[in-house]
Parts: sequence; structure tokens; C-alpha cells
Amino acid sequence: MLYRILVIFSFVTVSLFAKMDFVSPKPDFDHPRKWVVPVKTDDLHTVNHIIGGINNVLNEYPPETLQVAMVFYSSGMRVIKKDYDKATLKRLESLMDGYDVEMVGCLNTMKTMGWKKKEYIDGIEYKQAGIAEILERSVAGWTIFAPY
Repeated sequence: MLYRILVIFSFVTVSLFAKMDFVSPKPDFDHPRKWVVPVKTDDLHTVNHIIGGINNVLNEYPPETLQVAMVFYSSGMRVIKKDYDKATLKRLESLMDGYDVEMVGCLNTMKTMGWKKKEYIDGIEYKQAGIAEILERSVAGWTIFAPY
């Protein structure tokens, strides 16, 4: 009986600390994985699910082997405004500060909505068209998907 308990405990312990089995070529400092996450909604549940997914993926990769860029456009531009949900903004700022996640905003959406750069959190990079930024990163070899 004690043997069975030890075997089960060992299996559970190893499972908890199992690391990702990367496909070749394995990501490294010189050849990191590159991931674009489109954010086109301001739905709080969806946005926090996206952030959680990004955190989960970042925790699987060794430091400096994954580059992540979140591209906000359409309703998603509301997410990075200073008056959005404070807890969510704190999570986004943590991604920028702790993991160097790029945050890219769409100037076309801002113009359409009449929003100004001063209404947004610090650290945002702006591109004329968020969708075009996603397309160009795709051509440059970035993987595009949203974890929701």
C-alpha cells in the first residue's frame, strides 16, 4: 500500500513540474518564438482570459525565447485606455514591465472614435492600422492567435 502511494505521489509530482517539449528548431535567444495576440474586443471576461492565456504561455518558455505583441484595434482599443478596469490595466502593465510584451494600438480606431494618445496608458506603440500591423507581422513570421 505504501508503495502505491509513493508511486502515485511521484507521478503527480513529476506531472506538476513537467516542462514543455519544444519542437525543432527549439526556441532560444537568437531564434525566439514570435506571437501576435489580436485584441478586438473590450469585453472584460474575454480580455482577462487573453491575459491569463498569455501568462500561461510565458511561464512555459525560458526567458528571452518568446516575444509577444498584443495588437489592439476596434473595440479592443478601449482596453488600454486609462479609464478601463484598473485591475486589468495593472495586469497589462505587468506584462509590459515583467515580460517585455509589446502593446500596439491602432491610430485609425482612435481617429474614428475621437480618442487621443493622452487617454491611454504609458508604453503603447502606435501604428496607423492595427490589422495591417498584424498582417505585416504574419509575413515576418509571427504566429497569430488569440487564446480565447
